[in-house]
Amino acid sequence: MNLRDSVIIVTGSATGLGSAVVKQVAAKGARVIINYTKSEKEARETEAVCDYLGVESILCKADVSVDEDCRRMAQEAMDRWGRIDGLVNNAAMSVFANSRDLEALTGQQFLDVMSVNLVGPYQMVRAVAPYMKAQGTGSIVNVSSISALTGAGSSIAYAASKGALNTMTLSLARSLAPEIKVNAVLPSAFPSRWWPNGLGEEAAEALFEKFNAQVPLGEVATPDSVARTVVWLLEDAAYTTGEMLKIDSGMHLLGFQP
Repeated sequence: MNLRDSVIIVTGSATGLGSAVVKQVAAKGARVIINYTKSEKEARETEAVCDYLGVESILCKADVSVDEDCRRMAQEAMDRWGRIDGLVNNAAMSVFANSRDLEALTGQQFLDVMSVNLVGPYQMVRAVAPYMKAQGTGSIVNVSSISALTGAGSSIAYAASKGALNTMTLSLARSLAPEIKVNAVLPSAFPSRWWPNGLGEEAAEALFEKFNAQVPLGEVATPDSVARTVVWLLEDAAYTTGEMLKIDSGMHLLGFQP
């Protein structure tokens, strides 16, 4: 897919990886939907980069766990540009909880994580798939996590949601072929506001020092480096579907997440 003049929806794209993806596809001339739920200031900063690059964008406040919001996001793209070429399911949430304490998560918290991390991507795919099918082409990238393979991470609910997202990626790759490719990226933890917000600044800094000391490649990925793989799946991976690409600096080789 040539990204110039294409239309890409990136959920959860005000900050971090989502914002990095928006900036990289915009630099290639793509028109983008910038999605956020709470971070309007940061979303507008991402929008300003698109303006600077001379590409059109739409700022869309929407909660992917709400089906009506997902359908509205897709419709906004169609109303403005008449097509949807790519979808990056990046929006995610977690509740930081010690996995050894089974009382640390309530049932509702578990469901909240699943609603955003699993049901949200399903609803977004359902919203865009008819348009991609009708135009005969489309590419979807789900942002999973190495936690899907290790079972470790910010919480059991988070790891479980990403494991299920991997399985759903396979199911969708089968059901939406041949017109639509569906792939996933599995990054390890990377620097973002997620970790200081969940653990505190000092604990997050210590955690990443530990990660960098133990991963085989000597340092964890950055949002920009993960975004480059996402863009490759959107743009160049013509014969790749149902694939889960690890971007974890070899963390999976350790057999666990440090």
